Amino acid sequence: MQVKNAKRWFNWHKWTSLISTLFLLLLCITGLPLIFTEEIEHYLTKLPTETQSDNQKKSQDELIKIAESKNPGKKVRYAYWDYDEHPNQVLLDLSERPSDDFEKSNYFLMSENSGKVLIEPKNEGFMYIMLKLHTDLFAGIPGKLFLGIMGLLLLIAIISGIVLYGPIMKNYDFGMIRHYKSNRLRWLDTHNLIGITTMAWLFVVGFTGVINTLSDVVLGLWQQGQLAEMTAPYQHYPPILGKPSSLDQAVQTASATVPHMKVVFVAFPGTIFTSKHHYAVFMKGNTELTARLLMPVLIDAETGEFTDARPMPWYVNTLFLSQPLHFGDYGGLPLKIIWALFDIASIIILITGLYLWYHRRKAKIQFIPKHKPDHENSTYT
Repeated sequence: MQVKNAKRWFNWHKWTSLISTLFLLLLCITGLPLIFTEEIEHYLTKLPTETQSDNQKKSQDELIKIAESKNPGKKVRYAYWDYDEHPNQVLLDLSERPSDDFEKSNYFLMSENSGKVLIEPKNEGFMYIMLKLHTDLFAGIPGKLFLGIMGLLLLIAIISGIVLYGPIMKNYDFGMIRHYKSNRLRWLDTHNLIGITTMAWLFVVGFTGVINTLSDVVLGLWQQGQLAEMTAPYQHYPPILGKPSSLDQAVQTASATVPHMKVVFVAFPGTIFTSKHHYAVFMKGNTELTARLLMPVLIDAETGEFTDARPMPWYVNTLFLSQPLHFGDYGGLPLKIIWALFDIASIIILITGLYLWYHRRKAKIQFIPKHKPDHENSTYT
């Protein structure tokens, strides 16, 4: 590699790393507990033991009445099911208006057998703080987009680091650390070794992280595209007045329409995932891959009849697939442990990078003479 090109790549690597390092360090630190979100929540949350059998389940409409009676002035707008972690339970989201921000919601995890409220999850606590710092820095959409830019800088830093590493290692054995050299060179070798061995993981996590920061953009595209097409015949219909039709009927109709999939969550009329006239029943598949993809089934909330169902467009599926990959949520606890080890390695890379930049800058400052020689008329730069 020519010296001029090497210097250009070095500058790209240095400045993209420096600009993004502190934020990437924050993302790595907050991401570590988020990898084990399910395990931590399971440990911290003690649910009462259910004794009733499945054939004694209460209807979803009954559960809605119970939840709304405990929150006067608020209505259910979303219902979620997690068959693996919370079998025979439903999580209900209640708010005053369908369009309210999720921060204003009240949540009830309810037993489908007894109708009891098991827990009331709150938007607070350690895990909530970690999630908000990791996703948007408590700054909403601008925070997400800013972190997306930091993610792009990370990808540039990775690519430039790979370009620089190849020519450097031509004269050395792979993975060498020069223990007989100065501390700075030992740190440099350590930084390069960990960086090159984790580059694939860093690129995947960085790339999926950038995609995740575009979730609001993706949602907007879906609303203006596919959702608008599916609800076009109803665009002049007035909003549902009063209480919509039975949720149980909507779920049964959707399940009969797409029998090879199961319901994962329902958006009530007027929320951001549907129209003012429809239930949107989101279904997922039964395989490891299709369980990550959702299909919306629209049910007329006035008549309870089926309206439309379509597979999500590619850009939405890309987002769905990137989210679990970002946190290593594909292979259970063993893969999560591997993800955590890579995360710790990334923290070491970032810290050693800061150390190397600081000592290189310090060495340059010490090298510059305090007083210029008498025979020089120029200024040191």
